[in-house]
Amino acid sequence: MIIIVVALVAVLIFVVFLFLFFSFIRLWIQALLTKADIGIGSLIGMKLRNVDYAMIVRQKIALIQAGVKVTTGELESHFLARGNVPKTATAVIAAHKAGLDLPWRTAAAIDLAGRDVLEAVRTSVNPKVIDCPDPGKGKQFLDAVCRNGIQLLAKARVTVRTKLERLVGGATEETIIARVGEGIVKAIGSAHDHKEVLANPGMISQTVLHNALDAQTAYEIVSIDIAHIEVGENIGAKLQAEQAAADLRVAQAEAEKRRAAAVAREQEMRALVEENRAKVVEAEAQVPQAIADAFEKGHLGVMDFYNMKNVQSDTLMRNNIATMTGGAEGQSGSGR
Repeated sequence: MIIIVVALVAVLIFVVFLFLFFSFIRLWIQALLTKADIGIGSLIGMKLRNVDYAMIVRQKIALIQAGVKVTTGELESHFLARGNVPKTATAVIAAHKAGLDLPWRTAAAIDLAGRDVLEAVRTSVNPKVIDCPDPGKGKQFLDAVCRNGIQLLAKARVTVRTKLERLVGGATEETIIARVGEGIVKAIGSAHDHKEVLANPGMISQTVLHNALDAQTAYEIVSIDIAHIEVGENIGAKLQAEQAAADLRVAQAEAEKRRAAAVAREQEMRALVEENRAKVVEAEAQVPQAIADAFEKGHLGVMDFYNMKNVQSDTLMRNNIATMTGGAEGQSGSGR
């Protein structure tokens, strides 16, 4: 019976040994042989903290073998912060091999900020080219107008290199594209003649490069090359034609306004004539009553009345003669 119990204990110890061997000891031996400095206690602690200790060991071995100084705690902290440890480790190794200064802490911050730290290192080593404007935004050319009114359509290719120390907090590619586009439009707009720009497109690049457009961005502008430039519309002439058409419409509106005012004034004058004519008719209607009153009061005699009638008849006759013979003869007749 005692022999059986001892045998069972031995088997149990052997099973535990196998579990530890395949779970921790193998990794511990690997770390020991590669001078990664990870103890059994650290492995058990990472296991208890639900950390992928096998991955941590592999990445630290890779970093140590590449000559990068990093602690197990830094790797574990980045893992617990939901960082991408393998990609960050690969980026740090690549930067170290390329001679770039990229500490683990900086790389981890870049990774946690949501940036692709490995791509940033690759871009820092091999500068990439950005199209300006971005074709993905649906615009193929930048359009700008020279001082002589001629529109130029341009496309630039911007070569940039990632600045790792400015990657956290620095502006992205969209800012570079926007600033370069603004600089190109400004440079073309400053040219007196479009022929100057067509003869020397490099003047645009030189003008833009001197404006420090990569300030506060995650990139350093290496070069700006004008890939395409062509003549567009004559914007100056088009604007002048549109201005002339607008002036014509304004003049027509003013003329129509004056015509309407004249028509209204004519109608007012006709109404005034009719009003005065009504007053004359009213005054003439009062003449017989006034003559009757003059007779009753003795202010007008019979002979005076007939003399007045003779004058009226003579005036009527002269007017009729003037009407039949014309105005001039009528006026001369009236004078006689």
